[in-house]
Amino acid sequence: MDSKMVTGARKAPAFLMETGMLLDRLRDLLGADHVLTGADMAGYGDEFTGHYHWAPLAVLRPATTEEVSGILRLASESRTPVVPVSGGTGLNGGHEAQGRLMISLARMNRIRDFNPAARTISVEAGVILQTIHENVAREGLMFPLSFGAKGSAMVGGFLSTNAGGSNVVRYGNARALCLGLEVVMADGAVMNLMTALHKDNTGYDLRDLMIGAEGTLGVITAAVLHLVPEPAARATALLALPGFPQALSLLNRLQTGTGGAIEAYEYLPDLFFDRMARYKPDWTCPITPAPVNILLEIATTVPGDNPQSRLEDLLEAPLEAGDILDAVVASSEAQRGYLWTMRESAAEVSLNEDPLVDTDVSLPLDLIEPWLNRMNAEVSRLDPQARMMAIGHLGDGNLHYTVYPSEKAFVAPIRDAISREAVIMGGSFSAEHGVGLSKLGSMAKYKDPVALRTMRAIKAALDPLGILNPGKTVPEA
Repeated sequence: MDSKMVTGARKAPAFLMETGMLLDRLRDLLGADHVLTGADMAGYGDEFTGHYHWAPLAVLRPATTEEVSGILRLASESRTPVVPVSGGTGLNGGHEAQGRLMISLARMNRIRDFNPAARTISVEAGVILQTIHENVAREGLMFPLSFGAKGSAMVGGFLSTNAGGSNVVRYGNARALCLGLEVVMADGAVMNLMTALHKDNTGYDLRDLMIGAEGTLGVITAAVLHLVPEPAARATALLALPGFPQALSLLNRLQTGTGGAIEAYEYLPDLFFDRMARYKPDWTCPITPAPVNILLEIATTVPGDNPQSRLEDLLEAPLEAGDILDAVVASSEAQRGYLWTMRESAAEVSLNEDPLVDTDVSLPLDLIEPWLNRMNAEVSRLDPQARMMAIGHLGDGNLHYTVYPSEKAFVAPIRDAISREAVIMGGSFSAEHGVGLSKLGSMAKYKDPVALRTMRAIKAALDPLGILNPGKTVPEA
């Protein structure tokens, strides 16, 4: 779908209930103040990238699981499509809602239970990620999922997209951090999987099925999340390296030397710092950037352990060998925060041009450099004036490959080429941002056909009327 496209041209749903009557029944259910229409829907009609704009039929703001259930019963009765939204921080058009009912989970923001002894927290879908961080930190615990939008992203959204972030290399994606779910199904039935069990071998794993489904199989209303001990100390460094071979060698050296204590290993090219200087002129990079720059962090939960001294010792040999060209190790929490502020500005610094191709691929670690070389050559062939930049979570092989084409006409062929080349080299065209609308074409062309057929069968079984976030994630046959 083209950049800036208004999606109102898509086929309108065939409602079985007059709109005014439906909205009146929804007002009776939720209260008039929580059924937004017209100008009151401002802020619900676009996404961060600016690629998609829409006008919902109405925005519904339930406060309880029972109210979500009631909404879906009415939606099912009237054959009215519904689109759930949490913090609205998605990047792939996954919460586009032209002519649909939009269910905002923002009022479902209660922490139902916090159990430090079991290291779990039960939260509703509208709880903001940063709120979880702040609450569990008081008990010396951490919910390790973290990314730049943590001040806005909500539980329902980061689970529905199986979000990743900077700490995946040690703790895994959102799916690995979720023990239980509460989900409202298409007919309004509530599926209660809210257990805190680490093992539950009782048939199909319906929890994992709902995570990453982008609201196409049910609406997540609550979750039980797994917590870990807050590190007693961290060591954070920004390094300039000659290239990817040195970066991967250093990653392996550090994983071995720290006993797997790497929490983040982030790749930033020199072009990122050029753009940062342009868009954030008050910021200064504390090293001389090289072709490959790495922001890394290791952590320990052992009181009295000194990860900074250990890190400096591990960096000494590659520095002497010229495998590291420049380095700075944060000596205070303020310096650590500054390094992370630079990294977490990546979306702001890179997704601010039009036309734009923003993608999210995953590759085997040893094939990242060959893929980038191959991809840069292919983009240059398609559009000789295009500019390219890749930023990524190098520790887990996730690259955010951004292209600035010279014309909008190049957006679609470049996007397709990125997906194709990722799959050819054993990777994925979506690592942590989901599929939404922007990657439907890639799903149809590059997803294993048997897997795609199975997904369609699951969708048809759980949402036979096709009312849950239609037209997203799973392309029609």
